[in-house]
Amino acid sequence: MRLTILITVLLITLYNVKGDHLVLGNIGVRTSLAHEKIVTYNPFPFLKRVKTYFYSDPRNRPIVGIQVIDMLHSKASVNITAGGLGQPFVNLRMKSERGSGLNYSIGIYVNPDYQ
Repeated sequence: MRLTILITVLLITLYNVKGDHLVLGNIGVRTSLAHEKIVTYNPFPFLKRVKTYFYSDPRNRPIVGIQVIDMLHSKASVNITAGGLGQPFVNLRMKSERGSGLNYSIGIYVNPDYQ
């Protein structure tokens, strides 16, 4: 019985870790969602799809949290190429696995009390 439970927990953990997400900084207490976007890119056979996404805060507030979630739970990857935490802008580069598309949910958080 214990072995069955252990194997089940292990399989659930491996399934949940499959997607490549990016979560940085403070998301939650004393932050507000400044920008939310769903980024999709259609698949093309035998090719990796690459998409860059740029966000710049119109009020020049520094970013305190970034959340990028892979909605497909694929082997796609996401990287920050410029800006990020403490900066008022961020550049994200998303790359799919070969023959697959992209579907990411992006959330940018800022401090609402910043003057």
